[in-house]
Amino acid sequence: MFAHLRESIDEQARQRADAPFLIAPESGQVLSYLALQQHVRQINGQLNRLGVEPGGKVAFLLNNGLWSTCLLLATAYGGRVSVPLNAVAGREQLHYALSHSEARVLFLAESLRERLEPLPDALRQRLKMIPADEDDELQSSPDQTPNAVLADDAISTDAPALLLYTSGTTGVPKGALLSHRNLLAGGENVILAHELSAQDRALCVLPIYHINGAVVTVMAPLLSGGSVIMPRRFQASRFWHWLAEYQGSWCSVVPTIINYLLERAGQEPYTFGDDARLAHIRFARSASAPLAPAVLQAFEQTFAVPMIETMGLTETAAPILSNPLPPAPHKPGSPGIAFGNEVIVADTGGRECAAGEIGELYIRGSNVLRTYYKNPDATQAAFTPDGWFRSGDLGYRDAEGYFFITGRRKELIIRGGENIAPREIDDVLYRHPAVLEAAAVGVPDDAYGQEVIACVAL
Repeated sequence: MFAHLRESIDEQARQRADAPFLIAPESGQVLSYLALQQHVRQINGQLNRLGVEPGGKVAFLLNNGLWSTCLLLATAYGGRVSVPLNAVAGREQLHYALSHSEARVLFLAESLRERLEPLPDALRQRLKMIPADEDDELQSSPDQTPNAVLADDAISTDAPALLLYTSGTTGVPKGALLSHRNLLAGGENVILAHELSAQDRALCVLPIYHINGAVVTVMAPLLSGGSVIMPRRFQASRFWHWLAEYQGSWCSVVPTIINYLLERAGQEPYTFGDDARLAHIRFARSASAPLAPAVLQAFEQTFAVPMIETMGLTETAAPILSNPLPPAPHKPGSPGIAFGNEVIVADTGGRECAAGEIGELYIRGSNVLRTYYKNPDATQAAFTPDGWFRSGDLGYRDAEGYFFITGRRKELIIRGGENIAPREIDDVLYRHPAVLEAAAVGVPDDAYGQEVIACVAL
């Protein structure tokens, strides 16, 4: 494994200079590995001139694209820390992330400025706001003057590289601080689980301000020498066209996207399962939310593409579990087995549970963060004394090592002394063809302590 992200970019530029890394389907622009290295160095020159020291925070509020992807990688390349901001977060959450992260520079798309304004005076005085026009293509010949390239300072494997803010059920967002080691391990876990190679080409339709987009569909292709089709945003009407036109071999999606694709399946100009234009697609993967077995089955039957259910966390640099690729066993309702890290189910005393016994998932590995930024209490609460990360997810492991998630530790519904897992109710609701999204929750009840209600989107 590479020592840090700079080494991975430099080595790929040396080994496969002309091979494509990023493809922008809207413009048709293709960025080779050598061009990636050049643009990353150019951006580092800009950060130098802005006075951002190694270890400094660089925030950005941008949509997906060549520019935002290069900025994400360039920040780590120069030993700095990226702070990608969630483009759909509320104004208060954005202000909190900018303030708490101590970012000194913010790259801002004009189309997203209204989500941020008005800025508090303290932030406005501290931040250098750099307009980033997403409609401008990257220069085909980047500036290669000496001051555009950062000096080759040593970067520690454990140096921080990415700061993502995670929302929780209570309190303010927590800043998950991920190191080069974490991001490299997360990318390698994706490669291991999905058997990726330099011949693979991912379609990235998830925002890179989420861990799934950043690690699964950017870091993993970078480390394996593959390519990424990078549209600005997901469009159900263009999804299969992008895969066909640009020879995509896999994609990472979430259950909501799967439902959108199923809704318009009859409008697609493809004969799924018997169309040469889609023959190169190896698999699709689902993460970031539980995938109901009925939805997984509908996807595979409709599109004739294997759907690989997985599970990951921001704190673990994305994947911790994945179903293996066919023809290995795939168990609907299970996010699979552990790849590249250790996962156990533990009881309330921290002892490992027997197969079939419900407990909390604990994770340990090089992909797991060491700290929440400026939050020692949350960090201490998240780890056991012997170094396991407490996920907060409840579930069990079967005799073959496959994990099943039954809910969240804080979401468990206790009705009349009976433990009820919301996921079990959700799965039943998803069997109805009219249900797009479903979530069961517990509400206070005088007679039973809690009563079950369900929210559905049709």
